Amino acid sequence: MSVLVFVEGLNGEIKKSSLEAASYGNQVAKALGTSATAVAIGDVKEEALTQLGAQGISKVLFDGEQRLKQFVADAYVKVIAAAVQKEDAKVVVFSNSNIGASVGAKLAVRLNASLATNVTTLPKTEGAGFTVTRGVFSGKAFADVALTSDIKIVAIKKNSFDISSEGTGAATVESFSAGLTDADFALLPKETVMQDTSGGVLLQEAEVVVSGGRGLKGPENWHLIEDLAKELGAATACSKPVSDMDWRPHHEHVGQTGTTISPNLYIAVGISGAIQHLAGVNSSKVIVVINKDSEAPFFKAADYGIVGDAFEVVPKLIEAAKALDK
Repeated sequence: MSVLVFVEGLNGEIKKSSLEAASYGNQVAKALGTSATAVAIGDVKEEALTQLGAQGISKVLFDGEQRLKQFVADAYVKVIAAAVQKEDAKVVVFSNSNIGASVGAKLAVRLNASLATNVTTLPKTEGAGFTVTRGVFSGKAFADVALTSDIKIVAIKKNSFDISSEGTGAATVESFSAGLTDADFALLPKETVMQDTSGGVLLQEAEVVVSGGRGLKGPENWHLIEDLAKELGAATACSKPVSDMDWRPHHEHVGQTGTTISPNLYIAVGISGAIQHLAGVNSSKVIVVINKDSEAPFFKAADYGIVGDAFEVVPKLIEAAKALDK
């Protein structure tokens, strides 16, 4: 019996959220008196996989099938299910990413497993129990969920767990094949859109996000958001009205009908803070709001607020950020 962790790759490297999942899986394995194994698919370099030993992963099953470099849900599920069977895994850990949420649900059906998403705690394993806490109602509340099936699948909320480096040695990488056929690739995605910052960080992976709203008055002023993000090594985002007006592409929209994020720091510039927007960002550890309207609803949710004109405040923040680098 082992704990199996699914790790996602990007440009040959392992995503930060998957390193968090690996650290989490190692801690679960220790609590259960077993070991943690990872399964990786597609575009990940072997060197990056061996470094999972730092997170306590002893072995990595790697399926390097070329067609898996593009996310195909059915094929991913088949590979992970085969890895579960090979390792006799009773706990499977994902990051609560778009891929993790999609594959986790399908895998739960395939394996007749219990599934908990958006998990924020290590499991309580007293006796034969296995209970985790997960965020519900867009992060406004928490629920304790007992997973009672033989196989348990956990998708952890990003930025909820530190990346450990307590492991010693390198993980062993083992070639692995689930015997995929053309039928497993019958449903292919038409297009995959990923938003990068100038530093190559995906919006959902970013620890810092700078976001703008209608208070920027037009796309010609968006350089303020981009310049501040560049100095902070952050991703950029926007409110729904901004994407609706085509100031910014839709994949930068964060909110109830856009991308849900949970960075360590979220800076909102010129965003009023409607409930639909808050639903996508209220899991951020620290929220900073910049708005000239002192009555803007966002201030009620903010950890720090600046009442002022964005065209005066943001340039000063950019200069301050530049000064820190000197």
